[in-house]
Parts: sequence; C-alpha cells; structure tokens
Amino acid sequence: MIVTVTLNPAVDHTLAIPDLPEDGEIARTDDARVDPGGKGINVSKYLVELGTETTATGITGDFLGQFVRDSLTEKGIDNDFVDIEGRTRLNTTILTADSEYKINHDGPAVNGHAIETLLETIERNDPDTVVVGGSLPPGLGPDAIDRIARAGDWQTAVDVGGDVLRDLDASYTLCKPNREELAVATDRPIDSLEDCYDAVERLQTMGYDRVVASLGADGAIMATPDGLLHAAALETTVVDTVGAGDSLLAGVLAALERGATDEEALRSGVAVAAQVVSVPGTTVPPLDDVPTRLESVPVSSPEPFSR
Repeated sequence: MIVTVTLNPAVDHTLAIPDLPEDGEIARTDDARVDPGGKGINVSKYLVELGTETTATGITGDFLGQFVRDSLTEKGIDNDFVDIEGRTRLNTTILTADSEYKINHDGPAVNGHAIETLLETIERNDPDTVVVGGSLPPGLGPDAIDRIARAGDWQTAVDVGGDVLRDLDASYTLCKPNREELAVATDRPIDSLEDCYDAVERLQTMGYDRVVASLGADGAIMATPDGLLHAAALETTVVDTVGAGDSLLAGVLAALERGATDEEALRSGVAVAAQVVSVPGTTVPPLDDVPTRLESVPVSSPEPFSR
C-alpha cells in the first residue's frame, strides 16, 4: 500500500477571461473550476486509476482544507489528513486569450507537533511505501521529510524541489526530479542528455537508490542499483503537460508495488504519462490500456555508466 504525503496542499482555482481588466474595472466569468492540488494528492489520483491501493495524507486547515478532503472522498480516493488551525492555501491561475497568470499562496505555518501527528497517521495506515511530494509550508524544512523517512520501516520516495533534494540526509528508495530540478540538486548545468545521465548518477550517490528523471520530449531516465535506463517518449498528441511528472511517478510506483522490474516500471511510467498528456487540464483519463502499451516504450541502457 502506498501512502502519499502532501505537506502543503492547495485548492487550485482556475478561471478564464478574455483579457485582464483595466484599473478599477471588474472582469466577470462563468468559466472557472476548483480542484484539490498538490503533488502527493495528484499521485494518489493516478494510483487509484491504476488500481493500486493508496491513501492520501498531509496537512490541511480551515474550509479550504475541508474542500480538499471532501473532494478526494467524492472521487473515491481514501484520505486521512491532519487538520491544523491555519488555512490551506489557494492557488489561482488566470487564463486570458494569450497569457497565463499564476498567484500562489505560501500556505499555513506548520510546526513540529503537526509532524508528530502526521507520523502517527502514516503509521496507522501501515504503508509499504510513502511518497512525499510538493513544496514545504512555512515553518518546515527538509528535516521534516527526513523525519518521515526515518520514522518507520516503509520505503520513502520523494518528488520535491532540487534545493530540497540537495539538503535531504536520510536514505530514500527513489526521487523524481525533472531536468531543472536535476540541475539545482547537483549544482551543475544540464544542457544535454549526457548531462542528465551524469546528474542522476551524482544524485544517486547522495542517498537515493533510484532516480527517475522526467525529461519531456526526451522521455525519462532511471538510475537503478544495477545501471542506467533510458526510455524514449511515446508518440502521442500532446494536449496539456499538466500532471505529466506526477503521472510518470505514479506509473513507476504502481509497477514496483506489484513486483515489476525497474525496466518494466520505467515503461509503465512513460506509458501512463503519454496517456495523461493527451487530455486537457487535471483530468485523469482511463488508464486500463497501459499494460498493452508497455512493449511500445523503447528502453535502452546508455553506456558508459560508471559507479
């Protein structure tokens, strides 16, 4: 069973207007939606569609936190959040005819007591794997994630910023950076696929058994205890890249959870991501045809891979 942890979840508020209003004017729209957001939450959404047992947890507060919990329950996603006095953040995206504007809240301040309660919550759900994803709220640093990794006999995977990856001290079964996060985590430029190979090898020596790097049109690479794998991207009509990284991670984790090899897990992640980018927004498409697409994902073992 996989427990996902979102320390700083959000309510994603997206609205569309033709143009931004002038100073003093009011813009009105009936094209708006709200969704529960956060990397861990997103991973749980995809895991449910893949038929993998999962529970989403994290830290929520006030009426926006209640919206997150209620929305997940309505979608059939098991959840067990820790409630605090602060208010879950609201992230607003404004879409105009030719531009996109984002306004993100920092989130509520979180203290060590909330983390203690969160650890009890995770333990109560008896996971095999814990996935910590997304940004850190005010009051918490990378040591909060290390505490989660060291608190139980579960395996811990992380999908966090490159600066946080660089500062984590515990041992992790897997991390999932993108190209930019690889550069920040390893403090080196990433200008080519070969640079990505070097960076994941470097990141692996920093305490991560596996490194799965999402590279957009260049596919994905996976550093494993046995070597390096590169999966080319599947040909698909890309409608929206929102959720691509989260869905790739979910595909990898779901495969590993059922005992697949690393190569099979990478194929699964790329196949899931290809399906997700073919639909708009945060919509979770049907993923029941993923097993039939696995053999279509080209995987190679780049050389040399020194250790």
